[in-house]
Amino acid sequence: MNKRLLGIISLLCLFLLGACQQQATPEDRLKEYIGQWNEGNFAEMYSAYLNQGTKEAYSTEDFVERQEKLQEDLGIKDVEVTYTKPAEDTEWDPENPADFPVQVKMETLAGPVEFEKTLTLLHETQEEEENWYVEWDPSFIFPQLEAGDNIRISRSEAARGEIIDRNNNKIAANGSGFDIGIVPKLFTDESKKEELADLLGVTADFIDKQLEQSWVQPDYFVPIAKAAKTEEELLKKADEIPGVTHQGTDMREYPYGAALSHLSGYIGAITAEQLEERKADGYTANDLIGRQGLEALLEDRLRGTGGVKIYIEKATEGAEPITVAEQPAVDGETVKLTIDAELQKSAYKAMEGEPGTSAAVDPNTGETLALVSSPGFDPNEFMLGISGDRYKELEEDPRNPMFNRFTAGYAPGSTIKPITAAIGMEAGTLDPSEGLEINGETWQKDKSWGDYRVTRLHPEAPNPIDLNKALVYSDNIYFARQALEMGKETFTDGLKKFGFGEEMEFAYGMKMPQISNEGTIGSEGQLADTSFGQGQMLTNILHLASLYEPLITDGTMYKPTLFLDEEDQQVWKEGLVSAENAGILRKGMRNVVVDGYAQSANLKDVPLAGKTGTAELKASKDEEGAQNGFFVAYDSENPDFIMAMMIEGVEDNGGSDYVAGFVAKVFKE
Repeated sequence: MNKRLLGIISLLCLFLLGACQQQATPEDRLKEYIGQWNEGNFAEMYSAYLNQGTKEAYSTEDFVERQEKLQEDLGIKDVEVTYTKPAEDTEWDPENPADFPVQVKMETLAGPVEFEKTLTLLHETQEEEENWYVEWDPSFIFPQLEAGDNIRISRSEAARGEIIDRNNNKIAANGSGFDIGIVPKLFTDESKKEELADLLGVTADFIDKQLEQSWVQPDYFVPIAKAAKTEEELLKKADEIPGVTHQGTDMREYPYGAALSHLSGYIGAITAEQLEERKADGYTANDLIGRQGLEALLEDRLRGTGGVKIYIEKATEGAEPITVAEQPAVDGETVKLTIDAELQKSAYKAMEGEPGTSAAVDPNTGETLALVSSPGFDPNEFMLGISGDRYKELEEDPRNPMFNRFTAGYAPGSTIKPITAAIGMEAGTLDPSEGLEINGETWQKDKSWGDYRVTRLHPEAPNPIDLNKALVYSDNIYFARQALEMGKETFTDGLKKFGFGEEMEFAYGMKMPQISNEGTIGSEGQLADTSFGQGQMLTNILHLASLYEPLITDGTMYKPTLFLDEEDQQVWKEGLVSAENAGILRKGMRNVVVDGYAQSANLKDVPLAGKTGTAELKASKDEEGAQNGFFVAYDSENPDFIMAMMIEGVEDNGGSDYVAGFVAKVFKE
């Protein structure tokens, strides 16, 4: 190939290349520019697509860095830019601008933003290259944004939802308290710093850090610690220190204090672990969060959503700000419980700080009216930030106030006997009118039982022992013999029908009621023990109260509920006992109070019926251990609620009748 031909080919290629370059239409360039825009490639948009006039008016800092920062600060995502296609026969004149309607959509932390503008491309030469270039100004970030304007964010807090009882009494409320703080110019005695630190449960170093904050001025009030309205003595002592005072502030309050502490729980500063889990939900290191109880369980319902507004602060003096997007604050949900806070308060007060637990249910609906763990603690202390010394004091308290007893499992003792009787009567193996001849304090079926014997508390009970006497005298031997008559399979199946061995579908996590560790009964001795609530049988206090529902409703046990927006009267178990047999058991339980050993509950004005129980916690095989005392009761003429109560360590206080006296106090109120 000669040089002349090679030159011709080269010129032809250059001509064709130039022709190709000239064929790029403004629409082609727009498509490329929009592609970069949707990807957030602002540097490429600036260098390769903006016209010369735009570059002279706006630096890379104005265009690239500003938009990158806005994307991060405003949480801009899901950017979608489109354009309206021109007519197919449109001819583009390089001497005239090319206009395109563009549509911009995006999501921001203040909600969606959507607008339409006309984008103009101009034909010009840059670095010896002719092409179409975009004419840009800040209004393509947000409409009405002009040079010199600023984009701002404002936030508004959402109120945390409150927890209220069935009668609208507040259990966890948005109330008020106090900030205790220092006015620096008046706090001149350095020797008082340690005194204040000890009083507030902080360190002198912490006080110094608060006073050294950049915003502090000599006459400003500098908050150091918070105090509840109830801490009158603390406020008084703080105010006695020169330069220290207190001011009102919004604060979470727990009006029922210790009485509902384990149920309500409390809020507190978010932990590092919680922040790691919740950062994606918008939590920050300065947030408060549910730390225990319903405050933690209902966190997502109670928290609410903070409000956010993105607005343009105009450069023109006196011009009104322009809102770009706004998401108003949405307060947290108010959650209404089935709990009767006044009833719970009465039960807690009646227990006199003794370690134990109680529950009350409405037998006709399954609604939970009380869930008490005693002793409790003051949730306000924890919400404010409890000191290490105070927390240690609570942990070392032998009554264990931090332990939530209403979720735990306990051997129910003789309170299970009406249920044992119901199972036997329904199986046809227990005739309530048939008396058994029972003599002596102990009994065993035969020598195959070895050293094991069933012991009864009242060997003086007159023969023959029928069901009524067995309930009144709480005769272990009677119920052991009835269980043996039923057999392991029948008795186990009967207990399962009453919910043993089954997780309770309840909003608050409860220990699963169990027949035994394995869920079965392995021996006749274990069968005997289980018949009167010993052996390995465990149940929680709410389940124990619910077990008595079928004896009032003639056979139906309802699913326990905690929230008023839950459907009530949800049948959990039905057909558990016939109306006739339920009537026999109700009569027997009334006689337990009138003729038996629950005399502390034999009230003149409230005809209580129920069953006592004592569960022995053996220290060893040969040693007697502590005893948990129980009483389950209801008003036999007006059974609005069933109350079950357990008190630990009743062995030196008269046994289960001690508990019956506490329950009686509740019914008196």
